[in-house]
Amino acid sequence: MSQVRFIVRERNDLNGVAEVVPEVDGVALTDLIHGFEKRAGMETRNVSYGGLIPAYFRFGPLRHHFLAGAGAFVSGQRKVPLLGCKCGEWGCWPLLTSVRADDASVAWSAFEQPHRPERDYSGFGPFQFERAEHEEELQAQERSVSDPEGDA
Repeated sequence: MSQVRFIVRERNDLNGVAEVVPEVDGVALTDLIHGFEKRAGMETRNVSYGGLIPAYFRFGPLRHHFLAGAGAFVSGQRKVPLLGCKCGEWGCWPLLTSVRADDASVAWSAFEQPHRPERDYSGFGPFQFERAEHEEELQAQERSVSDPEGDA
């Protein structure tokens, strides 16, 4: 299984607001997906994705969002945004994934960029994590960030 961390970092370009960036096996998901898209000829920009910004959106508690909890449906599918656009708006350029969770593990698969449905992400992931590690990481980061409703 892969190891997951959720890094909270300040966005200096957005007045220091905190963003949450998943990290898989020690590499930021922003870097993993950008490298995949560049190698596949999908991307030419230097930066395309940014983390999710809980202060801008009502994701609710991180542990619910990243486990595809209530409200985690995008376009009628059980998918959640893991990343947003570098501009700070997740809906502008999201990286979506299907989340499957059971008592032992959490898996991210079927990645997509909904604004470019012709892109093939079948070679990206899936990523599988130990459920306990996934939840511990999220609980630790919830103390660092909160959404506008104070739910996180």
